[in-house]
Amino acid sequence: MPAFTSLKFIPWLPLVILGASLGYALSILTRLPWWSSFIVTFLWVGVSVKLRWGHASDSRYRRVWPWSLAPLILWGIYVYLAASFGNVDLAAIFFHLQAGIAEHGGIGRMVAAVLHTAAMLALLASFIWLVRHDSRWRLLERFLAVVLLVANPLLYGLGQRSAVIVTDDGAWLDRRYVPPQLEKQPSPPNLLLIYLESLERTYTNQEHFGDTYADLAALGEQGVVFEGIQQVENTGWTMAGMIASQCGVPLMPAGLLHDRQFEPLARVVPGVSCLGDLLAEQGYEMSFLGGASTQFAGKGLFYSGHGFSNVLGREALEPRLEDATYLNSWGLYDDSLYDFTLEEIRRLDTMDGPWGVVNLSITSHAPHGYPAQACVDPLGEFDGVDILYSVKCSAWLATDLIERLRQEGLLENTVVVVASDHLTMRVPVWDQLVSLDRDNTLIMFGDSLEPRRIQRNATTMDVFPTILEALGYSLEEGRAGIGVSLLQDSTQTLLEKHGPETLAEKLHAERALQERLWEGLEPQQLANEGEATVPQQVLETLADRADEISISR
Repeated sequence: MPAFTSLKFIPWLPLVILGASLGYALSILTRLPWWSSFIVTFLWVGVSVKLRWGHASDSRYRRVWPWSLAPLILWGIYVYLAASFGNVDLAAIFFHLQAGIAEHGGIGRMVAAVLHTAAMLALLASFIWLVRHDSRWRLLERFLAVVLLVANPLLYGLGQRSAVIVTDDGAWLDRRYVPPQLEKQPSPPNLLLIYLESLERTYTNQEHFGDTYADLAALGEQGVVFEGIQQVENTGWTMAGMIASQCGVPLMPAGLLHDRQFEPLARVVPGVSCLGDLLAEQGYEMSFLGGASTQFAGKGLFYSGHGFSNVLGREALEPRLEDATYLNSWGLYDDSLYDFTLEEIRRLDTMDGPWGVVNLSITSHAPHGYPAQACVDPLGEFDGVDILYSVKCSAWLATDLIERLRQEGLLENTVVVVASDHLTMRVPVWDQLVSLDRDNTLIMFGDSLEPRRIQRNATTMDVFPTILEALGYSLEEGRAGIGVSLLQDSTQTLLEKHGPETLAEKLHAERALQERLWEGLEPQQLANEGEATVPQQVLETLADRADEISISR
């Protein structure tokens, strides 16, 4: 039995580690089920035995360092990001590094990072062993290194961003940017904007998710339900989603040079006027409330720098808790947050003039959520894993808050907006979600909004002008930022007019709008030098020019 007796000469551990690593990566990067990793591992070890990989008698041991180590490390980083977030967005990584990640609540992510690092070290050690013990792999791995580098999506993404420097036209989006301007109203309505973390409208699919979305579906019967709010690049994480829907622009990172290159940013998108700026100018008293720290990802800087006089996060709200231990790793649970939101609206309602409140939930945060104790009575106990429980809890808590406000008469002359900040990242039902056409939640109701459903091909950047028109403000052609109001159909959205592929291409190539967002952050001498040359588009169709706006008006 030569095949059987040869097994004892083949070290099992490094081969199993290599096979398991390959299987895990394939299950993360494809739609293969998690158990397929065991099949891949078995097949890998079988081939290893058949071909006698690493057999000491086949080749002389040589102490070499494989060329593939660096490419393997880059792939390890990419697989970790894909396993944690689903879609890997380089802009999100850059922005969080710039804006700061202090006071984050992702303790589970840190544990996963440690485990992933340990697994990567084992993988690298196993690969080194294989190359040193097998001359065939010493020859093959140099070609493998090139393949791994060329195929890595991280390097491809970096290459796309580097190509922006030499693009023919880096101002396509900026030419379509409309600086929002509002005229005063005699009795403007109040505004309550509730962001439901990652609670996308895709959960309406009852075949996959049951009655998870039922409370929001019932709420939508009272107002305007928008369908087709898609997610495009630079809008797919919390800060990006909030800035897209409040400023009408994608959140492009500040670039390599800004006012404090080796410290977190001092301001967040200071070059554009956003919802808070505009409403504060109209006499609104603006408040933001969120259960997590306002220090994370520049959240507090954004709101305090854009018209909000009250910015309340974990730092301000935690001392007000009756039970100081009732916290999750991010901060307050949403039942506590909504109690404080109710108190804040009561306070604002006693003041002269309109008010605006923006609220950010945490309950349905990936991967498993942070459901509040208040959900136990209506929904039962949480098993610690079921994201659908957390999504249903988030929907129930939000509708309960709205009902409490309504019963106290605090929603008179008030526009209520319920929206997901972005599509969810990797969760236990990820495979079901990505098999469907996904879109964001957007529901609005108020005295002047007739209940109906509106189907548009739109992005979260179109939410900004839609909110302004819902508040009764008139916008020329319904435009603000690079968004279009979804309450009127006289003007096409960028997605309707140009399609997702063109919009994605222009987002990759854009420089001018990025500079507009961060105006004033780059060193002054570089800013002055940059003013001398503004890239112009050489070739452009009439259809392209049709929706351009003069930025001088």
